[in-house]
Formats: sequence, structure tokens, C-alpha cells
Amino acid sequence: MKFVSTLSIIILVALLSVSLNGRAQGYSFEKLLKDSRLKIVVPEEFDVLSGQANKILAYEYALAHTSKKLAVRYAIRPISMVSIDYDDPHNAAPEPNYLFAMLFQSLVSDFSRGGNSPTREYSRKDAQEKFNADWAAAAVLDVTPEFSRDYDQLLLLAIHKNNAADAYIMVLFDDYHSVKQEINLVLASLKFQ
Repeated sequence: MKFVSTLSIIILVALLSVSLNGRAQGYSFEKLLKDSRLKIVVPEEFDVLSGQANKILAYEYALAHTSKKLAVRYAIRPISMVSIDYDDPHNAAPEPNYLFAMLFQSLVSDFSRGGNSPTREYSRKDAQEKFNADWAAAAVLDVTPEFSRDYDQLLLLAIHKNNAADAYIMVLFDDYHSVKQEINLVLASLKFQ
């Protein structure tokens, strides 16, 4: 029975990953922000780029630093867009507000090149203070070329607010120490209202 439950979870994560990758396409970034009750403040010295489809995770908004090798990608998934295709007669379909940790771990696995990927879950208090979120977590990893061929490292920040959205900030860089200050500004750029 445990194998069936584990298999159901794996299938669910795969279905949700597909949902995460494609559901927001066709929506403007501004509409996603509004529907998700999010606000963004673009730090100075960044140029806005267009979002792009991607095999790992499509993103709707992107920034590039004007003088340093640093890029940022934003993906927003309102809870109202999450559709769970779940058919298990022994269990109820999972509640979308409680999938964020599992989805985050799935994304870390998809983004990484299989090496060590340290992750840190924020305390509920810190998530609230920093992002006005109910949950937040971050991971640093060697990024797979399927997501970016131009950068070696990725800092993935995931934030979640119940009945609002999951949002992801993906910061791409090669040398952390040369862009540390800019990364800190970017991580504070997206918050729930």
C-alpha cells in the first residue's frame, strides 16, 4: 500500500509540474500579480526582459542587471489556476494550499544537475515579515543547462500565500560574492499585499 501512495504522489508531482509550466501562459504579468495579490518593485540597475517558455519552468517576467552577470526570472501561479488531475478512489484530492513544499522540492530536483542542493525553509514568522507569505523556502544549486546555458548557479526562492498563489524568483549568477548585494535586493522585490 505504501508503494501505491508513493506512486500516487510521484504521479501527482509530475502532473502539477506540467500544470506549473504551462498554466500561466497567455496571462499578462500584471494580471498574474493582481490575481495573486502580489506586488513587485524592480530594483534600479535592472532592465526588464520578456518572459519565455522553458522545459523546466515557464516564467512570465525577467530582469537582467545592466552591468553585472546576473539575471532574474519570475513565475507566478495563482491558486485559482491550479488544477489537480487526481483519480484515487482511496484518497481525496490534495488541497492546493498544501502542495507548496512538495512542488518546491520537485523544482529543486528539476533545476539541479544532480549535485548537493542546500535548501532552507523560512520560519513562518520570517516568511510573513519578509514576503507577507504563509510559507517560503530557498535553495542554491548548480543549474541545469536546460534552464540556462548562460549561468552556472541558481538561487530559487519560493513563496506561498494561502488562497492566493505560489510565486518563484529564480536568480541566475556565476559568482555569488560579486553579486551578493544585488541578489538581496532582488529577493525583496516580490511580496504579497
